[in-house]
Amino acid sequence: MDMANLHVFFLLFLILSSFCESKSNDRLTQATSLSPGNMLISEGRVFALGFFSPTNSSRSLYLGIWYHNIPDPERTVVWVANRDSPISNSSLVKLTVTNTSELVLFDSDGRTVWMTANTTTTGGPGAVAVLLDTGNFVLRLLNGTDIWQSMDHPTDTILPNTRILLSYKAQVFGRLVAWKGPDDPSSGDFSVGMDPSSNLQIFIWKGSLPYKRPEVINEVSVSGGTYQSNTTSVMSQLLYYRGDGFYFSYTVSDGSPYTRILLDYRGNLSLLSWNNTTLSWTLASYSPRGCDLYASCGPFGYCDMTAAPTCRCPDGFELLDSLNFSRGCKRKEALRCGKENYFTTMPNMKVPDKFLHIRNRSLDECASECTRNCSCVAYAYANLSNDGITGDTSRCLVWTGDLIDMEKASFAENLYIRLGESPGMHVPVHLILISFP
Repeated sequence: MDMANLHVFFLLFLILSSFCESKSNDRLTQATSLSPGNMLISEGRVFALGFFSPTNSSRSLYLGIWYHNIPDPERTVVWVANRDSPISNSSLVKLTVTNTSELVLFDSDGRTVWMTANTTTTGGPGAVAVLLDTGNFVLRLLNGTDIWQSMDHPTDTILPNTRILLSYKAQVFGRLVAWKGPDDPSSGDFSVGMDPSSNLQIFIWKGSLPYKRPEVINEVSVSGGTYQSNTTSVMSQLLYYRGDGFYFSYTVSDGSPYTRILLDYRGNLSLLSWNNTTLSWTLASYSPRGCDLYASCGPFGYCDMTAAPTCRCPDGFELLDSLNFSRGCKRKEALRCGKENYFTTMPNMKVPDKFLHIRNRSLDECASECTRNCSCVAYAYANLSNDGITGDTSRCLVWTGDLIDMEKASFAENLYIRLGESPGMHVPVHLILISFP
């Protein structure tokens, strides 16, 4: 090759390199737009943002974020912008940053399909949208102020090193919402979010009904818990208050494989990690399991998770219907107001739902509160988190109706259930209602 041809070749190489680099840029400016076939790729080439169809035959187009380094057949979408407003595939579709510092997705007819709702443009005109290595897509003013980010509007996935705003000023703010099906990103039946009646519980919901209820938010979960499995390194989970907001986040140790928390279309909340050997996602943990579905053991029944998941009755109770464990348990002796009652202690319990949080009570005062109230059927001095919004440190929970959705496992709570007679008057009997595989 002579020098002239070599010079032309080198120049062509630089042009092509510049072109390829522009196609894999991590940001979108007001001078550019993103159309089908193009992608943004985060600086460390961890995540990509672009247009996708759930199946090869699908004509519906979505704007989403996925892992860039995972093979295409296993492409894992972690966020979708227009999940409930798919658009037809066309080269005229585009995502732009407008002159008013908003992200807007236009269909082929120029109609707005999706856009950010920015409440501030403080810092002057001009903005840029940047895809970060955390999987977060950020709309940022030129002065460095972030005015919108995708992690504040999650779909079905929580990624490490991001934070999810669960409630704001004690009101439910956002939920994780599952896909409707394995190839349908639209909003499905299952969601994860705070209990609207209490800032102390998180539920998996099926529609508007509770499907699974983890333990109440306590000091351990707020300060952070750790988890380790054969497929992922140590993970630290954190529920915390910041100002008027209540957040969830988690981190993984350096060198861990890709890790994500997923709420799938069947209602399973799973911790998954990527296996580079099998080129597949490995299940590290999941919920729900067996009888720990919401209220599956019926009123006054509890799910014993200390061995094979099994529904049981507490001391002083017996099976209500031997053919239908979901009807729960009944008292062997009715409570009578004015007569001396006793309390049986159940350790290692997830406390029941529908509690009343009595503020400014010590343990003795909490017990007295329940004892002198004929309507009180149980109490717990739970290891609750301090209320970061009000500063109240009270931990007294009481129940005046049926005890619903109890579970025995490695929880840190003692539950005190009121009986009409001393549990020592009879040999305690735990009635096994049903076992789950």
